[in-house]
Amino acid sequence: MVNATHDINEIKRRMQGASTVLKTELSGLRTGRASAHLLDPVMVDAYGAEMPLNQVATTSVPEPRLISVNVWDRSLVHAVEKAIINSNLGLSPATEGQTIRLRIPELNEERRKELVKLAHKYAETARVAVRHVRRDAMEVLKKLEKDHKISKDDHDRYSVEVQKATDNGIADIDHLLAAKEKEILTV
Repeated sequence: MVNATHDINEIKRRMQGASTVLKTELSGLRTGRASAHLLDPVMVDAYGAEMPLNQVATTSVPEPRLISVNVWDRSLVHAVEKAIINSNLGLSPATEGQTIRLRIPELNEERRKELVKLAHKYAETARVAVRHVRRDAMEVLKKLEKDHKISKDDHDRYSVEVQKATDNGIADIDHLLAAKEKEILTV
């Protein structure tokens, strides 16, 4: 298998993709602290198309429990307000001209537990994605060996590399989950 190193790099890249998606999903979980990333998933109906909030407004965090959204085009203020309300983030916008202020309420214990469960669900989805990449890679190795394109020794060596990449991918996911869980529970 001449391009085995390319293949293992591709496998690692695909596994890293699961961690990247998990980071994005976890950044959207509200932890009781204001974060500009909290509004990343919000899509605004602007100019006849769905656009990410960051393409029609500037988001800032002037205080620990306040997000300020400065809408560039006055005609889009109502659309941005509506998008925030419909995003199911549990935020109530207060509009003053072209600025929308979002107070971040304290999280109660029950809500914290729900957020931790949701974080675990996201992490498990990412782990499953990593395992799927591993399974696909192992099937390719099996087929290459069966077709006599690689030897049994090469198959074993590449299998170990794939397993090592899988273990690293799962460890990354577990690390991200532990950090987010700590952030949610110790606010």
